[in-house]
Amino acid sequence: MSGSVDSREYRLQLDGVATALLDPEVQAALLALPDFPVVLSVFEWSGKGSQRVLVDWKPIRNEADVTALATLLRNTNRAVMSVSTGLGTAMLFAGARSETAPACSRLVLDVSGDGKNNDGPRPQDVGAALPPGLNINALVIGPHRPAAVGAQAGETSDLVGYFRAYVLRGPEAFVEIAVGYEDYAEAMKRKLLKELQVLTLSDAHSAFPDQSR
Repeated sequence: MSGSVDSREYRLQLDGVATALLDPEVQAALLALPDFPVVLSVFEWSGKGSQRVLVDWKPIRNEADVTALATLLRNTNRAVMSVSTGLGTAMLFAGARSETAPACSRLVLDVSGDGKNNDGPRPQDVGAALPPGLNINALVIGPHRPAAVGAQAGETSDLVGYFRAYVLRGPEAFVEIAVGYEDYAEAMKRKLLKELQVLTLSDAHSAFPDQSR
């Protein structure tokens, strides 16, 4: 989750994740495989030297776990961070974080952002340093300008193309789009449901001895 945004946009992101997690459809998908609980971690990032873990690896075993996670996110206050966008470094940070995670059947990094990398290594240059099993999906936040639909569509399309070319990783990787920060919660819900459907379908036909996330 990008931290290189203003205070209102920051709040819409954190609260949007919380709202999406509490959605009944998302909760049902999260808890669909009780023997293989989803394990989540959340961090925010901005410039190449600005990353902060908000939630360490947390197994989601019941509705109380979901509620606790959502409450934590809603009660999190913003820290002082760079205003630049270190997308490549965020990917490297997530790769390093994955080494501390419980064993799993599928490892997915969700990256959300509203701009291209402008600080630190480029995302297209860090792939070799990432764990081979790391899948990366993206949530692109486009501008919300009803009076300039053409320009808005072009700007969003360019950013989606950038993320598809340089950020996505894995055979089922995809980009979800939020039309402005006001659409973030709904876009996050759509994204989580897509990811959890893939997880449920793959694990339903396999027997994994360890936790999934």
